[in-house]
Amino acid sequence: MAKKNNIAILLGDPSGIGPELVSKLLCEDITNKANIVVIGERQILEDGNNITGKKSNLKFVKNFNEINFESEDKFFLDISKDKNCNYKIAECSEESGKSVLEALDLSLNLVNENKIHAINFGPFNKTSMMLGGNKFSDELHLMADKLNVKNFFCEFNVVDNFWTARVTSHIPISEVPSHIKKEKIIKPIKLINDAMKLNGVKKPRVAVQALNPHAEFGIEEKNEIIPAIEEAKKLGIDADGPLPCDTSFITAYKNKNHDCIVGMYHDALQSGLKAFGFDRGVTVQGGLPVPITTPAHGTAFDIAGKNKANLEPTLQSFKIALKMAENNSNT
Repeated sequence: MAKKNNIAILLGDPSGIGPELVSKLLCEDITNKANIVVIGERQILEDGNNITGKKSNLKFVKNFNEINFESEDKFFLDISKDKNCNYKIAECSEESGKSVLEALDLSLNLVNENKIHAINFGPFNKTSMMLGGNKFSDELHLMADKLNVKNFFCEFNVVDNFWTARVTSHIPISEVPSHIKKEKIIKPIKLINDAMKLNGVKKPRVAVQALNPHAEFGIEEKNEIIPAIEEAKKLGIDADGPLPCDTSFITAYKNKNHDCIVGMYHDALQSGLKAFGFDRGVTVQGGLPVPITTPAHGTAFDIAGKNKANLEPTLQSFKIALKMAENNSNT
């Protein structure tokens, strides 16, 4: 029998749908393919179970060193420390943010100690995390700092195992052209190619979007994007483009001509991806030493506590973490 990888599952923001999604996930057979340790506060898990009516058989511990995965149990690493905070449903709060940050900090420490091989987390809420003390723009930059990442990293968004990466992200559109440089474009091309190989795609077909309409009303394609694609080809990457943004998802995703797209800016990718599969999206934190995944939909305060949350994105995010961890351990 192949050795199982240790996967940490985090409950997500206690005010959102994360706890109920994790409650459902733990009852899925796919989780038996890994050594599972859920990290969080016991009451938050119990609140999730009360919403779903499900109960997973977890063995509760207060220290990772108490865990013996040879028993084939799933474990819950309880960080409650005798506190019993009553988190308000569907509200951003300092308390919810602190709970998320504490569980995340412990899981990243365990990664640094080589005790955890992947992390799958319920949705976080950026506002609550900021109120709770997060000093970074998002969780990815927090994770990269904690894991001492010096290489290029970026967020991947995935629908139906079709992946996207972007050269720029949360910046004004007026600033985007100044960032469209060959050396910046090649980095996400290389990273998404490597990440998809870890997810089991032996020869990823990487599409690269244009910046300008029809890939011809500007200079960036000729001066920066095409040279980056040619450089990627020299590295053995099956790169293609530049594809006009307005038809790129038809060409690459719907017509199945490519496995992924690298885009120049946020909305050129997210508009297409969300149009085709907003309810199925997964986010992968790319460039980190271990796979870290989550459903892409957010905390969904409007349905929190109502047992209406769709498990499918969470289930897919766990499957990606599992596959990447398995392939990572074989390299």
